[in-house]
Amino acid sequence: MEGVSMDGLFSDELKKLKWHFIEMGINVSEQIYQATKAFIDHDKELAQHVIEQDQTTNEEETGLEVQALNLMALQQPVADDFRSIISILKASSDLERIGDHAVNIARETIRVSGSQRVVGIENAIAEMTASVRSMLEKVLDAYAQADEKVAREGAAADLEVDKQYILVRDSITAAMRQDAKTITASSSYLMVSRLLERVGDHIVNLSEWIVYSRTGELVELNPGKSDPEMLHTLLNNSEQELNQ
Repeated sequence: MEGVSMDGLFSDELKKLKWHFIEMGINVSEQIYQATKAFIDHDKELAQHVIEQDQTTNEEETGLEVQALNLMALQQPVADDFRSIISILKASSDLERIGDHAVNIARETIRVSGSQRVVGIENAIAEMTASVRSMLEKVLDAYAQADEKVAREGAAADLEVDKQYILVRDSITAAMRQDAKTITASSSYLMVSRLLERVGDHIVNLSEWIVYSRTGELVELNPGKSDPEMLHTLLNNSEQELNQ
């Protein structure tokens, strides 16, 4: 390409790769919002729309993979650029999995539509959705700015999502004990809240890939998941809030 150096071409293509990744993240965030909105509003039409959008998400992931591999073939990248490309390759699979979770939430909407519902639990699920979307927004911003500190802050917010999940789970158990007619809906609530908790875990993975791209270190940003003492504390705090 006349007038454009290989370094300049590589830099431009790397910027495009980063933007396409962020664009995919924004689209996946909207999928999560629409899926849970459909679930709470009992909107089968919107749920079906989310399911149909999954093909687009899969195509976006494939496009990112091709773009990243072509970029590495264009020029042997320096260490920082190489890590940026690898982190996007790895992180795009987490975004695709978040999209899969949105689809599964949408399918629950279709499966349980018309069953007796519990408004308080649905409101709590809406709050969980807001929390995971806030996490994802922060982490996507960290990708845009290549900001390790913001990435770590985004990952730390997953503890709040875990706490919300425990509260929802306990509320579901209480609802089933109080009224057997809510059992069908409650099983669906448990599925959806668990899927949202997993979305939080995938967002933590995104944060870890940002840290890798900046430092070259593979880190675990949420070790509390495997720390029984920390989980016990989280459970106790959640039970206290539930009883207030």
